[in-house]
Amino acid sequence: MGNKIATREAYGKALVKLSTLNKNVVVLDADLSKSTKTADFKAVSPERFINVGIAESNMMGIAAGLSTCGKIPFASTFAMFAAGRAFEQIRNSICYPKLNVKICATHAGLTVGEDGATHQSVEDISLMRSIPNMTIINPADAVETEAAILAVAEYNGPCYVRLGRLAVSIINDAQSYKFEIGKGITLADGNDVTIVATGMMVELALEAKDILSKEGINARVINIHTIKPIDIELLIKAAKETKAMVTVEEHSVIGGLGSAVAEVVTEECPIPVLKVGIKDTFGESGKPNELLKVYGLTTEAIVEHSKKAVSLKK
Repeated sequence: MGNKIATREAYGKALVKLSTLNKNVVVLDADLSKSTKTADFKAVSPERFINVGIAESNMMGIAAGLSTCGKIPFASTFAMFAAGRAFEQIRNSICYPKLNVKICATHAGLTVGEDGATHQSVEDISLMRSIPNMTIINPADAVETEAAILAVAEYNGPCYVRLGRLAVSIINDAQSYKFEIGKGITLADGNDVTIVATGMMVELALEAKDILSKEGINARVINIHTIKPIDIELLIKAAKETKAMVTVEEHSVIGGLGSAVAEVVTEECPIPVLKVGIKDTFGESGKPNELLKVYGLTTEAIVEHSKKAVSLKK
């Protein structure tokens, strides 16, 4: 594992790269540019940066309009306000006409920390998944974030990219990493159980694999960076070969990665699928790492769920 860097930081750096790569890229922010790191883009391309103020719904409408003029808008704010407050505009003004808008939401999940339940969006993937035409990407580290941002700029259609506040370890090699929208990545092979993780939880899934191997359980680890469209082929192959799965996400177990994986597996190859995630509850104020422990988003929880999944195999 490499240095720690927040995916929102990597997002800011990726936008700076895009500023020279694609002159049609424009960036919009709802008065949070220092926090979302879109200020990095503003510093190099102020003429293509718009601060709409604390008006997230309006920002989505402006982004939609700009996209009809050939621009590629990246609209940024905290996940709570992007997915939550502006849901209707994303649905009706962006996804219904299938416009080329990139919604890059930072400060997602419990690890916002001290801001508490009102700002901890643990439902955003669920909300965005439910909208037709939406592509959803949840990068695991800085390397994957940069690759994802460059990829969505090339992709034609609505995208929701989920980014975090907390610095996380770099698990991918910048030289060799290949990113493809809709394709999961097998990070480690195994035949006893498959751990399917997304976002910052991928690192913990790899740690859990090491612990399980010492106990004689050989776990496969898959990074699902694209929640929608999900990599059905890769998941079915893993389900058939390992016959048990554990999903891991910093999101509610309702409607997120766990639900998406279970939907695929139950239709094609029914096996036990256990979910590590936030139960049907709100977050609370606290230090990010302490919150992860309180809500059961730990390496130990992944290990325990994996053992249980193996025990449920027929």
